[in-house]
Amino acid sequence: MPRLFTALEVPPHVADSLARMRGGVSGARWIDVENYHITLRFIGDVDDRFAVDAANALSFIERPEITVTIDQLDSFGGGKPRAIVARVRSTPALAELQAEQERLLRRLGAPPEARKYTPHVTLARLKNSNAASVAAYLGARGYFPPLKFTAERFVLFSSKDSVGGGPYVVEAEYPLLEAPRALNGVVGL
Repeated sequence: MPRLFTALEVPPHVADSLARMRGGVSGARWIDVENYHITLRFIGDVDDRFAVDAANALSFIERPEITVTIDQLDSFGGGKPRAIVARVRSTPALAELQAEQERLLRRLGAPPEARKYTPHVTLARLKNSNAASVAAYLGARGYFPPLKFTAERFVLFSSKDSVGGGPYVVEAEYPLLEAPRALNGVVGL
């Protein structure tokens, strides 16, 4: 059974900038840079037929390219932190792409996503990390000049059943539509 999820890939120049923020938290397992991504929809462990149906259904999505902005570090888990993440600014385009995938996959029989969608890049998974040390890390490194890129596609990833963090394999890719360009003040000429 493949374990599937959809995501936006983080380009190498942005991933390298994020990687410079690694280190300094005991109990952190830092994610390999080549596995940085922004999950859109975790699908889970599915049989081969559902995987084919999902891959096919996703091919009908027609959305514009998305400008992605990453602008701060944060943690998930509150008093018992479980991950250090780079927050992605939510935009209508990103929210609409994620919501369309949610609707499509639910129509195919996937269970609804249990958590509210919070776009992010996971940088580290934490085990027995002290909340105070995570807070100190975030205080020292949490804010930085925004990192921006244009997502020109989303992908369907598979992963091995593990504790997370990869390796991930691109099973299918889906282009996002290039925004119309203005020429002489008129769009589309």
